[in-house]
Amino acid sequence: MSEGQLPFSAVVGLDEPKLALVLNAVDRGIGGVLLRGQKGSAKSTLARGLAALLPGQAPFVELPIGATEDRLVGTLDLAAALTGGEYRFAPGLLAAADGGVLYIDEINLLPDHLVDVLLDVAASGINRVEREGISHVHSSRFVLIGSMNPEEGDLRPQLLDRFGLAVDVRASLDPATRAAAVRGRLAFDADPEGVATTLADGEAELAGRLARARPAVLPDEMVEAIVALCSAVGAEGLRADLTICRAAAALAGWEGRSTATETDVRRVAPLALAHRARRDPLEPAGLDQERLAQALDEHLSEGAGGERPPADPGPAMRPPAPVAGPADRRHSPNAAGRRVPSEAPRGRLVGDRAPDGPIGSVAVGATVRRAAARVSAAPGQPRVGPEDLRQAVRVQRTASLIVLAVDASGSMGAPQRMEAAKGAVLGLLTDAYQHRDLVALVAFGGDDATVLLRPTGSVEVAQARLAQLPTGGRTPLAAGLSTALAVATAPVRAATHRPLLVVITDGRATAGPPGVDPLEAASAAADEARRAGVEAVVIDVEDTGRSAGQPALGLARELAARMGARHLRLSDLTPAALQLSVRTALG
Repeated sequence: MSEGQLPFSAVVGLDEPKLALVLNAVDRGIGGVLLRGQKGSAKSTLARGLAALLPGQAPFVELPIGATEDRLVGTLDLAAALTGGEYRFAPGLLAAADGGVLYIDEINLLPDHLVDVLLDVAASGINRVEREGISHVHSSRFVLIGSMNPEEGDLRPQLLDRFGLAVDVRASLDPATRAAAVRGRLAFDADPEGVATTLADGEAELAGRLARARPAVLPDEMVEAIVALCSAVGAEGLRADLTICRAAAALAGWEGRSTATETDVRRVAPLALAHRARRDPLEPAGLDQERLAQALDEHLSEGAGGERPPADPGPAMRPPAPVAGPADRRHSPNAAGRRVPSEAPRGRLVGDRAPDGPIGSVAVGATVRRAAARVSAAPGQPRVGPEDLRQAVRVQRTASLIVLAVDASGSMGAPQRMEAAKGAVLGLLTDAYQHRDLVALVAFGGDDATVLLRPTGSVEVAQARLAQLPTGGRTPLAAGLSTALAVATAPVRAATHRPLLVVITDGRATAGPPGVDPLEAASAAADEARRAGVEAVVIDVEDTGRSAGQPALGLARELAARMGARHLRLSDLTPAALQLSVRTALG
């Protein structure tokens, strides 16, 4: 155990995450664990603690968010190629993790193509590298642990489904448990060696038990019950079925029993189904516990072989006093949510070419091969010359940043107008989730505009902020446009996301900077948006809730013309037509 590392058995109040990790150590075919929780909830502490329990000083490898595909899978040994003209493989992090734990914090922020590679290797236990003149195969069997904060956006549904188990990591609300956690953490920080020594026997017992554990037998009738259960809760594909089968067998083996029972299935089913249950991103996260309980009772009521396991979950799940740690989304794989790969400065390497100007990204392997071949033919030449350089061809899935600017002034208080506006925003949030876009939310009303939500991939958070949106006061249209434009053009997102302004308003402007006519201020802000070259859509809500005899002012149409934006009348749009219009604006 590394210095300063809190022992696995010392973490208090996180029984489900610990169980999920242990089961994956017993059977790595389960497919990894996704830990979902806010920062400071002991996710990395548990991951490191599990590695310390694995036999043979198992490695703990952490994948940084900025890692390249070369760093992950391995690549050409540049030193050998340049100094001796020898083409050989330089191992990456997947080789370093063999036999241990591979941990990825904030995995939801990792590029999709790297997550694809990780999950493929985790499932097969083999890393196959065919790139840059290298053909290599090596073993890569590890416990895959990903962690993430759901408020920063979720994994793409197809990737989320491939994690065997997922569990929410939350600090306990029980005062006694929290007090024990705080006291334990303080004790460990004051004397880590002393605490580690105190817990050494318990850690050794856990490590020995883990080394001996083997998956138990799963009777055929239990397999049939699991399949019926997964079908009843609407799990698509067979991954949930296979995961529950493996996890139930691993749990029985971990607890020293030769045959898995229905109680094992009941304990692991929520861990395998929770992240596969949601069909729509705006549905509540997690699994409907009542529905699951009903399905379990219906399909496991008769059981299958074996005695019920003891109620005690075992030493790994019991908190040894007094030390503690720190305090589906599913859519059809054929949905329109897949982004189109396009050439980009960063991303997956797909080839190389002769440079046609300044080189932004060097294809290192191709460059070295050309240099080595030239030096071999004419000794004494420079190792790498300008004629050897090759431009890397990389592709990256394009993404967008949709900044929603919502008029929350008193003029939006007309019957049904704000509800219609919120309905339009919810439709756009669903579309953004399917396309893996970021969304931001700006509201303007009273005397100013407020950024209610910075760019995020979490539609749940956006939905919650939208639900709390109040209406009233004057209409500071200029402030709303300027604030939304600032969010859309912030340098931190400019290189990776194409911005789109979606302004939902009736076009009125009744508030502006001191001494400036509100309409003139709004016109100036619209001109600024046009000069910035940001694509924009104005969704006109004036007709929504307008009485038959009330004349239309057409202010939103004039605003759209001034901004160079598309003008859409909400009253004319179906949700599908609105989403299509937004996608068209994004090209």
